Amino acid sequence: MKPRPRRPKNLAGGPPLTRREALLRTGMGFGALAFLGMNAPLRAAQPFRRKPAKHVIFLYMDGGVSQVDSFDPKPRLARENGKPIQMEVPATQFENVGNVLQSPWEFRPGGESGIPVSDLFPAMRECVDDLAIIRSMTSRFSEHTFANYFLHTGSGFQGRPSMGAWWAYGLGTENRDLPGYVVLDGGLIPPGGLDCFGAGFLPAQHQATVLRPSGEIPNLRPADAPEVQRRKLDLIAHLDQGPLAESPQVEAAIANQEQAFRMQAALPQVAKLDDEPESIRKLYAFDSDFGPEASYGRQCLLARRLVESGVRFVQLTCYDLGRDRWDQHNGLREGHQRNAQAVDRPIAGLLRDLKQRGLWDDVLVVFTGEFGRTPMAQGTDGRDHNPHGFSLWLAGGGVQGGTVVGATDDYGYYAVEDPYEIHDLHATMLHLMGVDHKQLNYRFDSRDMRLTDVHGKLIEPVLRS
Repeated sequence: MKPRPRRPKNLAGGPPLTRREALLRTGMGFGALAFLGMNAPLRAAQPFRRKPAKHVIFLYMDGGVSQVDSFDPKPRLARENGKPIQMEVPATQFENVGNVLQSPWEFRPGGESGIPVSDLFPAMRECVDDLAIIRSMTSRFSEHTFANYFLHTGSGFQGRPSMGAWWAYGLGTENRDLPGYVVLDGGLIPPGGLDCFGAGFLPAQHQATVLRPSGEIPNLRPADAPEVQRRKLDLIAHLDQGPLAESPQVEAAIANQEQAFRMQAALPQVAKLDDEPESIRKLYAFDSDFGPEASYGRQCLLARRLVESGVRFVQLTCYDLGRDRWDQHNGLREGHQRNAQAVDRPIAGLLRDLKQRGLWDDVLVVFTGEFGRTPMAQGTDGRDHNPHGFSLWLAGGGVQGGTVVGATDDYGYYAVEDPYEIHDLHATMLHLMGVDHKQLNYRFDSRDMRLTDVHGKLIEPVLRS
């Protein structure tokens, strides 16, 4: 059988280039100089410290955690509880504006920094000295689907590459037997669907590989013996050297088939969580009587094992609690309490485990939803969507812990001090990985595209000097 021709090496660290891609990027040879200059920041983007982070664990809180019930205490809500809010209120998603609603949870100082965190997250509060909490994040969208696309892709509309796909494209994977981008499906795919995790116009092999918390990929189990599979893949590769050989779609399909073949052997070993000692499994709440907590603990431990094995970007999704995610338009106390119980102890365990395994500087951890909630009630005991000011946090990977950045007004509605938007978050995440967000480009539709579009500034206070 005639061997496949060798393809040009991808200097950015991703898969080999097709001949068409090589011609487009090099410009008859002279373009190679521009390519090297343009992509040098992918290897060393004026790092603020010696060693950039290598991996991201993205803790996605689907539906929108209430900032005034978690990381942004507002005493005014208690003073005016049950009274009409004394400020101009913008149009809300459902136009059901009730009176001011105080938080059902007490805020208490944590760690040496004394940063207050509510009783929703007692385990995270013990780790607050490791967190950089941004209280002035904003979004451009107040509806879940658009806000999810914006958070995940930098655009409020369907079809753009997910941030995880950008990471896989720009930085590749440290393990050729595993994908660069993995999503752990806890049971809830967010509004917007799998397009939140897609590759968009990037090569298809950079889209997310979706795993169950057990580490299983549906339909990945081999139907044939390995030697039979190998012969089939070689035959497909040979047949694809016909008229469609230069098609990026064909190249991506071949890469995906080869990746799946290698994953069949590699992934089960990574996902053998029962190999971990009892102390680690307890750290991640495997012993919990609350099923969602134990399940999320498995996600967190699997995420640690995946990044330890070389996966570049791992995203966790929420468990289906039957309370519509963190999206409590009513039943705030019960809904937020159950969601918090599911994630609090496992996340704290993840942070401690990364430290004790020497992975703290290698892994950037990000905790956020797509927006926040209103300080006044929707109905009597819920909160509507609020994109005007909400909280998230970062940890590990060069982040300055024990830090609070920005502020909202006395009600917790608008970001009034150092407001930031999602493009700034993406720019900062890339910077922590040693990448200049302005230099991670992909030529599409006669334009150089990037995750941050024409926006994005660094959130300087969270960067460890």
